[in-house]
Amino acid sequence: MTAATKTRMTVNEYLAWAQSHPGRYELSDGEIIALSPEGAGHAAVKFAVQTALLAGIRARRLPCHMLPDGMTVRVDETTAYEPDALVYCGAKLAPSTIEVPALIVIVEVLSPSTRRIDASAKIAGYFRVPSLAHYLIVDPDKPLLVHHARGSGDTILTYVVTQGTIELDPPGLAVTLADIYAG
Repeated sequence: MTAATKTRMTVNEYLAWAQSHPGRYELSDGEIIALSPEGAGHAAVKFAVQTALLAGIRARRLPCHMLPDGMTVRVDETTAYEPDALVYCGAKLAPSTIEVPALIVIVEVLSPSTRRIDASAKIAGYFRVPSLAHYLIVDPDKPLLVHHARGSGDTILTYVVTQGTIELDPPGLAVTLADIYAG
């Protein structure tokens, strides 16, 4: 008996495939990964993060944009993730755009099905994107945010934040944990 082989794809093939396959997916090392449905607590914290990022951009009148989940981040030719929120600066993307190339901030809200990969493989993967300055991992159950920031050279600085405000520079926006965990 021969084992069935899994179809491997490039990101370009995956993006074309995803257009005709409803649902949420990511591509990891050429393999399609279906994302699990999320609970109400996860969705509420994700929305609060998105709202806090947008408010921070508007408060400082930054030439930046926040996009919620649904956007694709290409890590390499066989890996593409769909974060819970992201920030990019510059001209607004065309309405049909599904891949964000020059982002500055990526946010993942932990969930039972993705917790391990969000806190491990995605750190290394996301920081392969040259423009990325900040990767935030948000705990949906308690005020806890892990902030990974690009340092000099190949260093990644990690901060564990349980209260107060974090400054994301670049692009120059601030996010207050009280805004994320207010409800």
